[in-house]
Amino acid sequence: MENKHGGPPPRGRPRRGPGELEARVLAALGSAPGPVTAGWVREQIDSSLAYTTVVTTLARLHGKQAVVRRRDGRSYVWRAVCDAAGLAARRMHQILDQESDRGAVLSRFIAELSPDDERLLRLGLDTASAGTGS
Repeated sequence: MENKHGGPPPRGRPRRGPGELEARVLAALGSAPGPVTAGWVREQIDSSLAYTTVVTTLARLHGKQAVVRRRDGRSYVWRAVCDAAGLAARRMHQILDQESDRGAVLSRFIAELSPDDERLLRLGLDTASAGTGS
């Protein structure tokens, strides 16, 4: 298997799927006792990761408004404002917001769902309707 630059993947490192590291960082932040440092996150998810990899991931999550940060001395402490499912939902909203024909996009999305996913969507819609009294 090759990496994005055409060469083989780095040795000793398992290849991560898209969003996997972000999900692991959010999970670690979700279990944190409060706002924590990037070093704390690194120790929770994989101490062999480069510190800069964790900081970059946190900065990207901050850009996606999935985490907040505040200065603590010369560095930041971080706190999650959503979990991995919330981040995926935000991505879906962003994509939908970029389309001019939202109805067509949603119709195509629904038409391409598996039967199990369609059932889950219907359950979610029913739950949401019951919660709003509609």
